[in-house]
Amino acid sequence: QVQLVESGGGPVQTGGSLRLSCEASGDIFGIAVVGWYRQAPGKQRELVAAITSGGQSNYGDAVKGRFAISRDNAKNTVTLQMNNLQPEDTGVYYCSLRHQIQCWGQGTQVSVSS
Repeated sequence: QVQLVESGGGPVQTGGSLRLSCEASGDIFGIAVVGWYRQAPGKQRELVAAITSGGQSNYGDAVKGRFAISRDNAKNTVTLQMNNLQPEDTGVYYCSLRHQIQCWGQGTQVSVSS
């Protein structure tokens, strides 16, 4: 069973930056697609960014050009650098790992104030 532990969320002002990190247990991280999703109050969970085992990344349209995802297979970690944060980026951010099945972290709150 894979466990995902997120860190790095919190409050930030408009235009600020945050870095989210997620560490995975187990030995499948290196062959899995890992990424971040978010869910705002009253909205569906949406893709923020994902990165394949080979390093190919894709982003949700709302964050392109502002967020950057990276992974370190040696440390079983995936990081999301978030710049120029806007109030609409507010939500709970979930780390995800997908290999045959999809696993989720517990979520970390990001709150952007104007």
